[in-house]
Amino acid sequence: MRLQQWAANGWLRPHQTNKQQVADLLAIVARDLADSQSNLSPDWQFGIAYNAALKLCTILLYAEGYRPEKNLAHYRTLQALPLILGTARSNDADYLDACRAKRNTAEYDIVGTVSASEAAELRAFATELHADVIAWLRQNHPTLSPKIPSHGKRQKDDL
Repeated sequence: MRLQQWAANGWLRPHQTNKQQVADLLAIVARDLADSQSNLSPDWQFGIAYNAALKLCTILLYAEGYRPEKNLAHYRTLQALPLILGTARSNDADYLDACRAKRNTAEYDIVGTVSASEAAELRAFATELHADVIAWLRQNHPTLSPKIPSHGKRQKDDL
């Protein structure tokens, strides 16, 4: 299935993004990746890392001109990953959906659901996804991608 079919099904609606909105979401990702390493419980570290991954998937959808409808918004945002980055990312979408369910349990039902290694694994995944999303933006939507100075180091305002 393609994003256009999802929109026809009523699962997505059109969305016009801009460089500032993408930059704001990337700033949230950077904050969350840093905060997910804080001296917090693994449950909270996991939840924060999940939020970073969700925002990265949101950036992908926004750049493609869509946003999810409110019903199942997180699920649809995560499941759009292989539709945008390619079917090789299907397992990543499934992994993130399992993380979504685990995060919901940890946040709403049971304390201590997440191990430190699970939180670290999700943080590492989100860090890799961050690099992939930046590269994808540069290739597919260069007007939305962050600037990298010629010496290759990111500046604070280049998020």
